[in-house]
Amino acid sequence: MIPMKKIHTSKAFFVVLFLAVLVGHFWTMMRWNEARGVYDDICYLRQAHLFQRFGLVEGFDTSLTRDDDGYQKAKLKEIGYPDWNDTTAAPCHNLMPATGKVVIQYPPGVGLVLALFPPGHQVAPMYMLATIVVLGFALFALSLARSMRLVLMAGTFGCLAIYLMVNPVKASYSMAPTVVVCALVGCLTARWLAGPRSQPNIWLLAPIGFLLGLTVDFRLANLFLASGYGLFLLVAFLAKRTMSRFLQGLVFGVALLAGVIPTIVSYAVNAGSPFASTYGNNPDVRPLDFSFAVVRDYLADPLQTLLIVIGIAGSIWLLRQANGIRRVALLTIANLALNLAFFFTYPIATPYYTIPISLLTLWTLLFAVLFQEASEGAPEAAASATAR
Repeated sequence: MIPMKKIHTSKAFFVVLFLAVLVGHFWTMMRWNEARGVYDDICYLRQAHLFQRFGLVEGFDTSLTRDDDGYQKAKLKEIGYPDWNDTTAAPCHNLMPATGKVVIQYPPGVGLVLALFPPGHQVAPMYMLATIVVLGFALFALSLARSMRLVLMAGTFGCLAIYLMVNPVKASYSMAPTVVVCALVGCLTARWLAGPRSQPNIWLLAPIGFLLGLTVDFRLANLFLASGYGLFLLVAFLAKRTMSRFLQGLVFGVALLAGVIPTIVSYAVNAGSPFASTYGNNPDVRPLDFSFAVVRDYLADPLQTLLIVIGIAGSIWLLRQANGIRRVALLTIANLALNLAFFFTYPIATPYYTIPISLLTLWTLLFAVLFQEASEGAPEAAASATAR
């Protein structure tokens, strides 16, 4: 048996390592330039500018006619965009036939988050705050570890999760808030399915569903993060049609819808209908078109491939366990399968598309193991204390 002193020493080592990665990231983030030449960045910042200028309600209207202060043009000119003065050529904006508006194509969530920070100093503080939150979850996971094996597991993944906050999370501003929510949902999912109760706690599905809905406000493709949950709840209900399982699905669905409300409002204001996408008729968006070239692009990315492989292997390992933790594995396998099916049939591959589902899976698996062993260790500790 490994002495507790050695376990505490190992935990202290990982805490120092966490903080070292955090300090290195902060040093890098302090030197970031918000005009890095990425068109998507400008649209996210413009959405934030509209919320700061017009308020929470009127800020949803992203029509280019509201750029009377020249914010959009100034941002495009700053990065050397050749048609910065031509509103018809504005990047990541689309014409909405129903409203006649030229509007931002992205959902409003990232703009809402960026609007919390002062103009000109929004991106770095957002990433710093997101990294601190991820650090908090890494420390929480480390504190739950009761064996050297779990300390190594929680410490190694914690370092990786913090490291990812710069590369590849910085590739898109939508990633910073997304990975934070993935950590929180992973923790709640593990508590829901692998907690001390023999039956899942139905009311934990409310915050889980709501948070997954919020991720859609950051990026539409994040809707697939909830797909495995929907399938899991549907299969559970079909296997045993009880009122309890029906209510589980109902609570999750209503909470998910509540989380997506900002995007629904944005569509209604900008596209003329809550069911009309602001992406318009984008010819590059043709999902369900399987291509080995896209799969090869993902396989050629060592980081995304590594995270996916670990997620699959970890899920299969948990699936072979004899206790209630198998429910977690069933959920993560379903979620991984549905998300990968979408991205492998999407015509574009990027260094970050599969990062959210991978992190959601790995946080869920990690906390599931930690919660399970903690619940199993509690009765043993109580029995030992009674014997003494």
